[in-house]
Amino acid sequence: MVTDIDILPPETDLTKFDEADLDALRKAVATLEHSSLAARFSSVLGRQVDLAAQFVPEPVLAVANRATMAALRVALRAAVKSLPATGKTTPSNRAHMAYVALSGAAGGTLGLMSLPVELPISTTIMLRSIADIARSEGEDLTQPEARLACLEVFALGSGGETGPAGESGYLAMRALLAKSVSEAARFMIQRGVADETAPVMVKLLTQIAARFGIIVGQKAMAQAVPVLGALTGAAVNAAFADHFQALAQAHFTVRRLERRYGQEPVQDVFTRMRQALRDKRTGGSDAGRAPLQVLSDLRKKS
Repeated sequence: MVTDIDILPPETDLTKFDEADLDALRKAVATLEHSSLAARFSSVLGRQVDLAAQFVPEPVLAVANRATMAALRVALRAAVKSLPATGKTTPSNRAHMAYVALSGAAGGTLGLMSLPVELPISTTIMLRSIADIARSEGEDLTQPEARLACLEVFALGSGGETGPAGESGYLAMRALLAKSVSEAARFMIQRGVADETAPVMVKLLTQIAARFGIIVGQKAMAQAVPVLGALTGAAVNAAFADHFQALAQAHFTVRRLERRYGQEPVQDVFTRMRQALRDKRTGGSDAGRAPLQVLSDLRKKS
């Protein structure tokens, strides 16, 4: 697994990529690099919830972090013991979202008090939804690494944070987690269990919790808006589930393409698409050109 995303082929042969796969990768890049839970809250529930979610006081963040670690321990046990390795080829996104929304109804009435009880339930349901998506993209969930890849979705997608080699976003977070995921998977194979108190498992859960806790804090603040009730609390959780389902779809799309074309070529194209999107948003050298237009130009040169 590549751990330094700066070390990429200078010119990847784009002619071997199907147009449909390039389009799927473009959508994945847009989701993984620019997805925002606060923006999702705003579109569903209005600007008031968006503003509340963006400001997370330290006391709320502390409660969210404790609840997050407990929820991830429960999710880890579910990932190892109860995720079915086979199932329908089409993920049941709507059903899982409805279950998560139902678990969030209490959050709208009890607010922060409900988080330690509600979060493990909603996180486990979301993990099952993520596993559904993983299977639909060809993942073999009999393998510990694939099951842990489901768990790492909770650390992905916020973008904008500095990672290895000064890079940021999805590829940097995967590179950061790569060693921990590999060590945890090897531990699971050797021991046949996933003891969450083992140092390698604690290290992985801590790394995931550091990112997931920020998102959970945003959710807690959105559910704490005074005018909200059980109905809107359910809507917050539905948006929460929708956010991670979108991240999972994008994450496992990238992994599927890596299995088909190789990790380095896919990550090379991913990086170019990401830069094209950033240039378009900031008025850079490729402003006004869609990522696929940039790739079309690169293909003509190769």
